[in-house]
Amino acid sequence: MLTINRRDPRPIWQQLLDQAIHNITSGNWPPGEVLLPSRELAAVIGVSRSTVQIVYEELHSRGYTVTSRRGGTRVSEWIEASRPAEERIVHGPALPDMPLLDEAVGQLQEWFGGVAKTTPTIDFTPHEPYLDEQFRTRWRQSFLQVSATSDLSHWAYGDSRGLLSLREQIQRYLSLERGVHVGVDQILLTSGAQHNIDLIAQALLQEGDTVAVEDPGFPAAWMALRYRRMEVAAVPVDDSGLCVDELPSASKLVYVTPSHQCAVGAILSEPRRQRLLRLAVERSFWIVEDDYDSEFRYRGDPLPTLFSQRPEHTLYMMSFSKMIAPGIRVSAIVGPPEAIRRLARVQEFTYRHLPIMEQLTLSHFIEHGHFMRHMRRVRNVYRRRHEAMTRAIVASGLSERFRLSGVETGLHMLLEAESGYDEKGGTLEALRQGIRVYPLSNYGLVSGRKGWVLGFAQVEEDRIEAGIERLAEILLTP
Repeated sequence: MLTINRRDPRPIWQQLLDQAIHNITSGNWPPGEVLLPSRELAAVIGVSRSTVQIVYEELHSRGYTVTSRRGGTRVSEWIEASRPAEERIVHGPALPDMPLLDEAVGQLQEWFGGVAKTTPTIDFTPHEPYLDEQFRTRWRQSFLQVSATSDLSHWAYGDSRGLLSLREQIQRYLSLERGVHVGVDQILLTSGAQHNIDLIAQALLQEGDTVAVEDPGFPAAWMALRYRRMEVAAVPVDDSGLCVDELPSASKLVYVTPSHQCAVGAILSEPRRQRLLRLAVERSFWIVEDDYDSEFRYRGDPLPTLFSQRPEHTLYMMSFSKMIAPGIRVSAIVGPPEAIRRLARVQEFTYRHLPIMEQLTLSHFIEHGHFMRHMRRVRNVYRRRHEAMTRAIVASGLSERFRLSGVETGLHMLLEAESGYDEKGGTLEALRQGIRVYPLSNYGLVSGRKGWVLGFAQVEEDRIEAGIERLAEILLTP
């Protein structure tokens, strides 16, 4: 029988409906059982007939009951009584094996530093930029401003290329700061480097195509390409950057970080730049130029882009992950109009477009000068920390035992060890003593090179000195 609890905050009809559904699904009211007429049930329970009619209508609309003029309201025949919970064994569909995904995620976790059981005292992460309260205050101002003033049209489905005002701000920045002069239709907004590479693989390549990547290099690049069933060819890197003459002749795409090689930190030399650009024309392949931290250069101005010299064969990737913060998840691909149109079609089909508030906030942040003020401020911070890092490495003796490189640009540098050195042991011992460093082997595809990629953006100058001194004691101890 259905009952009413006057202390229950739920409406009476909802109480009765929940009890009725429980009786049906538990088997108390078996399939085919006829329910009391609404008038009779209302009198028994002590409620209005309209309340019971609401309950019966809900049961019918959800398929728990069927009605007829002669047969009244009865429990549907499809209803099966549920077994008690202790007897029920429910298994969902079997999940397919996805070894490429599992392998890639595991490698990415290791690349980011793994899952440490203890929190390090000093973390020389190369992945995170410097952030302060001033940034948060300015970002919050932009967010609140656009929240209050944004047009309602912004909340509809938007352009798959991204918010026009933000693309205009990026267009202006690239022209003034990087010498990249393009139309707004040549800019596609995305959510990071992996998103970029995934779009490129879907839109501009075919399964089985050969793609060339730096080795050591950016792990997410070859992982994303492998996941899309590309044949990934590892091309070695030396002091002059990518060894261009070792590119496979069948390459359909070459991924490169020419301004500050992702792991080693080398700058792609001018002869190799020109050789790469010539080969792109002769062999008709794409160059994907990842310009992830070229804005932070300690010797002169940022280097010219490959895109500015060969725009018809180059896809230029820029990201706000290092310039501002990775949590913003805004980046861009710049390329020839036809290629960007193709990429935008894939984006429209698979992702549609980026969340609107991040785009509006970033557009306001740039337009009102907060971005350039932020860049000037962090450049000064990075310059001081870069000097502290190089000075500490030299003073500690680490640069005598290990090879120091990649100090001209960016937010990390490399201490490279000999091939026989116990990189893993040194990394684990440093972590046990509160210092997290990032092994070069995690950046390698087949190269086997060893050492540590050391970032300094998030470590204060005095802690840099203390951390490097401690690291030297660990790594230089026989």
